[in-house]
Amino acid sequence: MPTKQASTATRLSRVMPYLLIVAGAISLLCAYIIMQDKLHLLVNPNYRPSCDLNPIVSCGSVMASPEGSAFGFPNPIIGLAAYPVLITIGVAMLAGAKFKNWFWRGLNAALLIAVAFIHWLFFESVYHIHALCPYCMVVWVMTITTFWYVTIYCLREGYLPTPARLGGVVRFIQRYHLEILVCWFLIILALILQHFWYYYGKYL
Repeated sequence: MPTKQASTATRLSRVMPYLLIVAGAISLLCAYIIMQDKLHLLVNPNYRPSCDLNPIVSCGSVMASPEGSAFGFPNPIIGLAAYPVLITIGVAMLAGAKFKNWFWRGLNAALLIAVAFIHWLFFESVYHIHALCPYCMVVWVMTITTFWYVTIYCLREGYLPTPARLGGVVRFIQRYHLEILVCWFLIILALILQHFWYYYGKYL
């Protein structure tokens, strides 16, 4: 009789391609919208993006900041290049493709870099720019979720070998993966609310 952990691992294997496709597609759409607004701003500095809702939720402020072009070009270009890769991997998995260990390690490492970049953008948006881009935040959620479950998938499939002394930590992560992810997002949300409480607190 299959154990609960084996059943969960099998379920994750089935869900993984759909996760990559859906998260990649949503993130790609958001990157496209942000890039469109960025192009409109370049043509017309007075253009107001559709997601400029108030002084806090303001895509325009984020796009106009130096952090919005961290590598000398608009950040959405990275998403336009990267997220189709996730979609392609997911579609290939549905078609029966099998990838080698080095491929999954490389994907996991790339997602780790993406998550580190996202957390830097989060810090800059909240504490330096003092504005939030809702499309960017959707991308943050999708990327963090993808990284988290690709990591768990790699651990369960043995693509990321771990020392025996960390076996308990790995089992804990695999057992409480959803709870950990929810806590991750709640911490981010709490930091946002704490910083912008001066604005949103008056509505509560």
